[in-house]
Amino acid sequence: MTENEMKPAMTGGCQCGAVRYALISEPSHASICHCRMCQKAFGNYFAPLTGVPRRDLVWTKGRPGIFKSSVAVERGFCRDCGTPLTFAYVERDRITVSIGSLDEPGRITPEIQYGIESRLPAFGMLHTLPGERTEDGATPEELRKMASRQHPDHE
Repeated sequence: MTENEMKPAMTGGCQCGAVRYALISEPSHASICHCRMCQKAFGNYFAPLTGVPRRDLVWTKGRPGIFKSSVAVERGFCRDCGTPLTFAYVERDRITVSIGSLDEPGRITPEIQYGIESRLPAFGMLHTLPGERTEDGATPEELRKMASRQHPDHE
């Protein structure tokens, strides 16, 4: 079977659409990592990741930039919009993608948390915060200005 004949298990990409990928096998071992490096790399409380064998990640449009955050780790990101895309241990045959960069992130449920020594105190109470929809409290003019310039999920 050639690469063009394979039906991807999942697809994804960055916010601007400059980098797109396909996962040939179903991703597994979904996790969130609270380590300080992941917090910095994602600019967030944690990094949500799921992965496949390296051979099962195919770049379908563009290529990510790579930042070596340590001797052991490479992180892929879009050079145009900054979206975090991948995390990989250099010496392992597995690569993870950011769950949020998947076209259908809701299909993935994290199974484990790593780096819990760096878990931020507020993380445990986030689910108790009140919530509102994006359009709540916004005027129609404000909503027009917020129209997404983001690349749509799926090609």
